Amino acid sequence: MRGKKNQRSTEVLLPETEHALQAVRQRCRQMVARKALLSAGASALPIMGVDIAVDIHLLSRLIEDINAEFGLTPEQIEKLHPKLKVATYSTIVGLGSTLVGRVVTREVLLKLLTRSGVKLVSKNATRLVPIAGQMVSAAIGFSAFRAVGNRHIDACVKVAEEMLKVQAAAE
Repeated sequence: MRGKKNQRSTEVLLPETEHALQAVRQRCRQMVARKALLSAGASALPIMGVDIAVDIHLLSRLIEDINAEFGLTPEQIEKLHPKLKVATYSTIVGLGSTLVGRVVTREVLLKLLTRSGVKLVSKNATRLVPIAGQMVSAAIGFSAFRAVGNRHIDACVKVAEEMLKVQAAAE
């Protein structure tokens, strides 16, 4: 299934209208919410380190899927008209995004997760309290994962909005 999705995802182009862009945003937010629930489940487990491994795996797939939905994987960007490709990369650099239009590595995701260090420490500390601590840890895991996913969606939306402006100006 994964190979089939990757094959399809490289065919998706940038959203061509504001309506299409909002539809992609909504689909991606639902995807983030589903993955955040899985992250919360892993956070509730009383085993240290499992949640981080699960988060890295889930985030890497999620970021790739979001990029693909917006037409912003490296392969998709390479298929764009040269002027649009340059504008896309310029916008990405201007935003300072480390995940839009790039291949996502475990190192980048680990760095991203460690930026939320306080949440990780508090999530691990709450596990020491039986049941209630696991529930708090799951809630922290859910909100942190959702925040990372939604920030990435917002960055992709900004890039796509700029591309809509560039395409409108070219016409």
